[in-house]
Amino acid sequence: MSVILFIIILAVLVLVHELGHFLVAKKSGIKVREFGIGFPPRIWGKQKGETLYSINAIPFGGFVKILGENPDAESISGPEKERSLIHKSKIIQVWVLSAGVIFNVIFAWLLISAGFIFGLPTPVTEAQDQVADPKVVVTTVAVGSPAEIAGIKAGDSISKISSDNNTLTDVTAQSVSNFIEANGDKKITVEHIRGKEVLTSSVVPQDGVVTGRKAIGVSLDMIGILKLPIHKALVEGAQTTANLTVAITVGLFDFLKQAVTGQADFSQVAGPVGIVGLVGDVSQLGFIFILSFTAFISINLAVINLIPIPALDGGRILFVIIEAIKGSPIKPKIANILNTIGFALLILLMVIVTFNDIIKLF
Repeated sequence: MSVILFIIILAVLVLVHELGHFLVAKKSGIKVREFGIGFPPRIWGKQKGETLYSINAIPFGGFVKILGENPDAESISGPEKERSLIHKSKIIQVWVLSAGVIFNVIFAWLLISAGFIFGLPTPVTEAQDQVADPKVVVTTVAVGSPAEIAGIKAGDSISKISSDNNTLTDVTAQSVSNFIEANGDKKITVEHIRGKEVLTSSVVPQDGVVTGRKAIGVSLDMIGILKLPIHKALVEGAQTTANLTVAITVGLFDFLKQAVTGQADFSQVAGPVGIVGLVGDVSQLGFIFILSFTAFISINLAVINLIPIPALDGGRILFVIIEAIKGSPIKPKIANILNTIGFALLILLMVIVTFNDIIKLF
């Protein structure tokens, strides 16, 4: 079920991304050869006008074949060269190449805004007067920590915690933290709720998880449900989308900087296999969490595509900027070679991340 849900989420996000390229290219008078979901081999295809619409066997992606996106003889000097991307103004080229990223961000904004309309989990500290039904929620679980080993996951809400004959009655984020610290030498029983399932886990706090005291390796916050009217939901959704975009961009930049220096921790990065596991965890928490997770992945997809690496949208935009500065086009042969190298590097990174995903399963 997790795999099917992941494929559906990925297909929707890719459809949104490629739809951005497709619509803006069409609006700009550029010929679109093919609009495809998934990667070949092709399962189904239908020619409608000048564009072939296809569904392909490998579900992890999608594409739009735009005339002139990869310069060839037809796009440079063919009979329809005026409808080629490379013969359009630099502004139109950047607009077409960035449209997928823009659509992913807009889609995330709409999903998050919809979440606020239906009721989105929100920290009490951010909207104390408007948040309903606050609960102590696990926001993060440290890798290899006692909590992770016991089966406690991010998103679980803690309903009861006890040790020997001592039970905490007033459950708040601070009281739970204090209880764990005060009972650091004892086995602690944690009752936690995941979706509609009530679970009980036994955990023993350990040294080294948190500096200076014994801990089980969780971060906690008081989370409630925030419902907003449509106009406020759209504003709050825009602010949340902007904050997430900045946070993801900073995190990705730091990871790439560490990767270049050989200090990157690939265990903290999830590829397709890891995301399938995350989808499974999120699906247990409810529809709103799936909605939020999809928005989060959509923003990640947008940010990653803006990295100035050949084969990504950011790399192609970089080529356009270079051509604008030097006043002449980059030789098609060089551009295609760089795009091929960029694609190979992306495949290599995907293999490394997927390998780490599989290792974490065991």
